[in-house]
Amino acid sequence: MVSNEQRRRQLAREKFERQQQRREENRRKARRRNAVIAAGLAAILAAGGGAYAAGAFEGNKKDRVDAAESSPSAKPDPCAKPASGSPSTKTWKSEPEMSIDKSASYAMKLNTTCGAIDVKLDAENAPHTVNSFNFLAGEGFFDHSKCHRLTTGGIYVLQCGDPKGTGQGGPGYTLPDENLKDARLKGKVYPAGTVAMANQYNAQTGQGRNTGGSQFFLVYQDSPLPPDYTPFGTIGEEGMKTLKKIAGAGEQSGAGDGAPNATVVIDKASVTKS
Repeated sequence: MVSNEQRRRQLAREKFERQQQRREENRRKARRRNAVIAAGLAAILAAGGGAYAAGAFEGNKKDRVDAAESSPSAKPDPCAKPASGSPSTKTWKSEPEMSIDKSASYAMKLNTTCGAIDVKLDAENAPHTVNSFNFLAGEGFFDHSKCHRLTTGGIYVLQCGDPKGTGQGGPGYTLPDENLKDARLKGKVYPAGTVAMANQYNAQTGQGRNTGGSQFFLVYQDSPLPPDYTPFGTIGEEGMKTLKKIAGAGEQSGAGDGAPNATVVIDKASVTKS
């Protein structure tokens, strides 16, 4: 007859074995997913309506929770509670009229729940993009929106700019690609500190040019990417510290690509001219 103590040990051993099996399965999933990331980096930075937005990012909520629980990358949320308010639901039919001075200096400040992110904007080389951000910030479009995606394998970026928080949202209009021959992008690398536009460009088909909207990504570590995404700003020193804190908390899937563990909400975005 099996004693209570023997039975308890048996159950504990079986539970441990199940946990190990789940962890190993999550590791295999992570390796497969990171291989996909490395092979198809363009899909990662899609902005609205593609396979990424519809499935690859959202996935199954239970699977993401299980992965986060069993993954060593799951870490506590280092950020503060968001300010009260709701994300914008505004959209527009066309790109705003040009109102910025291309010869002037512009700066964007993102006051987030995790700290401020300061960005020097490149109005001279990306005027349509900077003009759009100046307009959207003035309309409160980014306020109370989540930064919905953190990638920690293959490339190293935080993606923001979608009030829906799903990767499918935008302002209703699209922007032309700009500044793709920026000297900083030589070697097909977006250097740490770069702010660039997400879009729907597919390098395999050559379709999806000029499809940027409001979604953008902030590079916290040098990232190998083809020069297909409009670089329009550079993050300051304090902003990089904030980004590193967010990245250090990891992402929820445990596979290197998912929602940040940190609750990154843009409480207020502003653009100023100097």
